[in-house]
Order: sequence, then C-alpha cells, then structure tokens
Amino acid sequence: MSRLILKLDNVGHQYGDQTVLKSVNLSLDEGKIACLLGPSGCGKTTLLRCIAGFESIHSGTIVLNQQVVSSQALSIPPEERRLGVLFQEYALFPHLTVSQNIGFGLRHLPKEKRRDKVRDLLRAVELEHFEDRYPHGLSGGQQQRVALARALAPEPSLLLLDEPFSNLDQKLREIMKQELKSLLKHYNVSALIVTHNQDEAFDLADEIGVMAEGTIEQWGPAYDLYHRPKKRNVAEFLGMGAFLPVEVVAQTETNAKTKTGEHAGSQGYLLKSELGDIFYNQEVDSELGPKVTVLLRPDDIIYDNSAPYKAVVRRVAFRGMYRIYHLELPSGLEIQWFSSHQHEDFAIGTKVGIRLDLQHVIVLET
Repeated sequence: MSRLILKLDNVGHQYGDQTVLKSVNLSLDEGKIACLLGPSGCGKTTLLRCIAGFESIHSGTIVLNQQVVSSQALSIPPEERRLGVLFQEYALFPHLTVSQNIGFGLRHLPKEKRRDKVRDLLRAVELEHFEDRYPHGLSGGQQQRVALARALAPEPSLLLLDEPFSNLDQKLREIMKQELKSLLKHYNVSALIVTHNQDEAFDLADEIGVMAEGTIEQWGPAYDLYHRPKKRNVAEFLGMGAFLPVEVVAQTETNAKTKTGEHAGSQGYLLKSELGDIFYNQEVDSELGPKVTVLLRPDDIIYDNSAPYKAVVRRVAFRGMYRIYHLELPSGLEIQWFSSHQHEDFAIGTKVGIRLDLQHVIVLET
C-alpha cells in the first residue's frame, strides 16, 4: 500500500483582503509525480510556497509525512520540513563550485561520506567532469542539473519545482523533462511541479491538478482530465477544442457490438447537432437538460468530402508534421481539425466535407 506523502485539506490563503487560495484539497502518494497546471495568476506558485513553508495559510491544514506542518495555529519552518525546492531561477551560489553547490545541504555529513554522495549525484546528472567549475561557466541546462542535484542531495521526502524549464529552449526542455522524470523515479522522490505548460504536465505527471481562481478544479491522471473533464474551464485549458451546441431529443437505446462480438442494448441520450446525431451513453451523469454542449477535439473531426456537412476554412497553421485547420460551420461556430500531409493543402475560403468520429463523447452544461 502506498504511503501518503502530502495531504492538503481545505487550504486557504490571503494577501490582505485578497483571497488567493480557497478550499484547496489534494493528496500525493510516495514516489508519485504531480503537476499543478493552470494560467498565470491562478495561485499555483502561492500554493507551492505554502507547502514549502514560505507562506502561512489562513485556513485548513497541510500534512507532510503524517505530520501537520501548517494550520491556522501552526507553521513549521521550511528547513524542518524535509523538502527539496527548485525555483526557475535555480539560485546557485556563484562563489561555490559545482561540487560545493551540490554538497551545500550535506555539511552535517562526514567529509568522506559527503564527497561520495556528491560524486554519485554528479554521475546521475552527467556532470562528472564539471565538479570544479563555477555556475557562470555552465550552460542553462547544466545549471539546472546542478540545482536539481543540490535539491536531491539531502534526500527530501518531497521535491517542489516551480516552472523548472521556463528558462530553457525547446530542444533542451525536452531533454531535461525526461532526465528529471528518470532521476525522480530512480531516487523514488515524490514531486509536485508547477507549470502552465500542458505538454510538460502530460509528459511528467502521474497526476495533474488543474487550477483556476485559487482552487483545484479537477485532480487526476492526464487521460481522465483530457477525455473526462468535469468542467468547461478544465476542457478549455487542456488542449484545443470547441463546444458544439446540441439539443437533447430523448433517452434512447442502441445496439452496440462488444469486444466479444455479442450485441448489447446501451441506454443513453440522442443528441441533435448541426453535424448530425450523436449518441451519448449515460453512466454516472445526472439527467440532462434540453440543451447542452459536446466538446469537440481536433481529432474528433474527420475529412470526408462525401459528407453532407460542410465547413469553410478560415485559418491554417502549419505545424511541420500536420496542419491545424480552423473551420467555420454554417452556424458561425469555429472548430479545429488536424490534417496530415496525406490530404491536400486547402486554401482559405475552401469548403470541405467533414464528419464526426467521437471516441469519447464529452457532454458539458451550456
């Protein structure tokens, strides 16, 4: 059974009269990587600072390793929380060498043991030949590796990272994402990462919390958040998409072929839209009102020139391996479609035939 590393119960925080965090709840197990994902100003970094002990909380509790470290009546100092912290500035000591930076938090260890630990971490971050260099002589990626090794050196129970890749170019960012994940799994360190970048969260995290206006709107694996968003703002933040208005015609039944080849009746709703009928298999949802919306991802749209439904190309964005077409429906709604190079390049103003191929029907309130 997994051990709980971090638990937040109804955490709130204020700056003066301004409420920054409200009723934040989350749990993180040992060895797991989680991301707080959201736009600037949603409270991600403030939440991280509260967990680290740099900010007090005004309501709720923060529990680390089964110990309350923050409440209205209590705040254990950051240095006593057994946390590693890595901010986007890295904050390396310019007057110390790479080895001295990494070993800074190990001064309590005997000299020989400290030296062995530093060498082990230098190998882990592939900087064995840079031990005597100073930070100003390192590239951005090398500086980040030193900062990461320094944060891991005291063997923290939890590592907090605030936008750790924001200062790196795209190619280096991809490399460092994989190196970070590998190191965290190798040392079995739990981590909570703040980012506004969806790709980073999807690549790194076992669990993601989407934040908006000071609270976590939804927490779970990336797959669930993308394919089963509970709220419209979660769906809007995670990936491209459009909201197709539909009319709920009636509850109905359809015959669906199962994997075993048998047929089974499936209860659900028949939804009418300007792109045709959609069958929605209701399982845990409450009864639908007369009008709702269906989330359309770009991969839900299929080019089919024989289809009765046409859309007009309004914008095209070239992405190398594919193009993103912004299509306007007769109602004026704009949807997106990913096109590989097997299709011709459609000019702006062209009418194209499309149909829906909904592997996941996501119904949200209008």
